[in-house]
Amino acid sequence: MTAQLNARGDVAVLVPAAGSGVRLGPGAPKALRLLAGEPLLVHAVRRVAAAPSVRMIVVAAPAAEVDAVRELLAPVAPVVVVAGGAERQDSVAAMLAAVPTTVGIVLVHDAARALTPPELVESVAAAVRDGSPAVIPVLPVVDTVKEVGPGETVLGTVDRSVLRSVQTPQGFRHDVLAAAHRAGLDAHTDDAGMVEKTGTPVVCVPGSEFALKITRPLDLVIAEALLRVA
Repeated sequence: MTAQLNARGDVAVLVPAAGSGVRLGPGAPKALRLLAGEPLLVHAVRRVAAAPSVRMIVVAAPAAEVDAVRELLAPVAPVVVVAGGAERQDSVAAMLAAVPTTVGIVLVHDAARALTPPELVESVAAAVRDGSPAVIPVLPVVDTVKEVGPGETVLGTVDRSVLRSVQTPQGFRHDVLAAAHRAGLDAHTDDAGMVEKTGTPVVCVPGSEFALKITRPLDLVIAEALLRVA
C-alpha cells in the first residue's frame, strides 16, 4: 500500500542514493542492496513517508537507474526521482532544485540509515521549525578515542564527553541549505559540515540507535536483527 504524504506538510526529505558503497562489497549501488529481501532505499523511504510532517520526498538515483528506482518506489510512497551527480554534494543540489521554496524545511537523509524511525524525522524537523537554522541528530561516543601519530604511536586520549556521532536526517531551513550550496564550498561528507563553513550554528538533538549506518556486511546482520524488534 502506497503511503500518502501530507499535502499540508512543511518538510521535504532528500535522499541521496547514487553512491556505489564499495565497503559493502561488489554488486548493486549501496542504496539498492537488500536487507531482509528489500532494498535499503525502500526501507528508508517507507519510514520517512510515515513521518506526519513530510510533504515530499526526493531521491537522487544513479543516472542509469532513475526509471528503475522510480518504479521500485512507486508502491511505497509518492517520490520525485532525479539523476544524481558525480559527488554527493552534486546529488543534494540536484534534489534541492526540485523542492519548491514554499517548503520551508529540508532534511537530508542517508538511504544507508534504512531503519531510522519516523519519530527521529519529526524530532529534527521540529527543532528547525522551532527556530534552529540547522539541526543534526547525534549519539554520545561510547568508545575511548585515541589521537595517533606517525608509526601508529598514541599521542593522547581525546575527551569523549565533548564528542558526538552524527546521524541523519540532518535538517535545515530551506534558505540556509540553498545558500550553503550556492557558496561553492569544497566537498564535505555531510551537509551540516558545509553549512558550518558558512558560519551558521548547527544544533544537536538526540539520535536513535536504530539510525545506524549500514556500511559493512556486518551492519546488514545487525540491521536484520533490529528489524525483528523494530
